[in-house]
Amino acid sequence: MRKSNFALRVLPSLLDEARKAAEQEGIAVNQLINIALAEKISAMRTEEFFRERARRASRARTLQILARAGKGNPPVPGDELPSAWHAERMKPRRPQKKRPSPRTHRAQISRGG
Repeated sequence: MRKSNFALRVLPSLLDEARKAAEQEGIAVNQLINIALAEKISAMRTEEFFRERARRASRARTLQILARAGKGNPPVPGDELPSAWHAERMKPRRPQKKRPSPRTHRAQISRGG
C-alpha cells in the first residue's frame, strides 16, 4: 500500500478532541484520521448509490411488487411477532429532537461553534 504525506490544518479544539478519541481507542491520531476519512468517503458513496437507485426507481412497479407480497405464501409457524412487540407498538413515544443537518453541523464546526 502506497502512503502519502499531506499537510493538514486542523482547528486546535478539533485536534484536541481527535487526540482524546485516539487515546481512548488506543490508536495513533494519524490512524484515527485515516479511519474517519474512510468512513466519510464510504458514507458519501453510499448516499450517492442510493440517490442513483432512487432516480431509476419506478413507483408504479414498486406498488405492483408490494401488492403481490404474501399472496400464495401463508405464514408458517415461527412467523408470529413476539407478544411484547404489540405492547411496545402501543406505548406513547416522546417526540424526538430535530438534529441539525450535516451541512449545518459542518458550518458550526468551521465557525468554531
